[in-house]
Amino acid sequence: MTEGIGLPAWNALPDADAVQALRGCCASSRWAERVAADRPYATPEQLYAVADQVLAELDEADIDEALAAHPRIGDRPTGADSRREQSGVAGASRDTKAELAAANRAYEERFGHVYLVCATGKDADELLAILRSRLGNDAATERRVLRAELAKINYLRLRHLLHTTDHRTEADR
Repeated sequence: MTEGIGLPAWNALPDADAVQALRGCCASSRWAERVAADRPYATPEQLYAVADQVLAELDEADIDEALAAHPRIGDRPTGADSRREQSGVAGASRDTKAELAAANRAYEERFGHVYLVCATGKDADELLAILRSRLGNDAATERRVLRAELAKINYLRLRHLLHTTDHRTEADR
């Protein structure tokens, strides 16, 4: 992902480059194309609002495309964003990591996709507790929850892309 480019520079990118930068935030090609198509954005907040709106309008196949790019919580993340976001798992005990792996398998068997959570600022025990609580969701509820989590992740990654310094909390999302 292009990091810290700033909104004016991102607005000025050729379309293909702007879409590629957005795909680093969310792997849904439709999301990236639609968000890029609304450029230029006057403020980061305008971009965040459009990103959320487009995400809410995506069909399930688009969401599945986005999910496919996310590693399992507790696995060795491959991208810089995932490594940063899952840093709270790095120091977990072997037992906790094994519990996370087992809970991930149970989640995937139940819902048919990777467990997605905004892991930033959470340690392994907290992520495991969230995972276990979400195993009790029905499929429709879980899809709503994962869309909300994906929106949080997209927001954090967009901030990183733009290198903005606003400090919205999770409660503000």
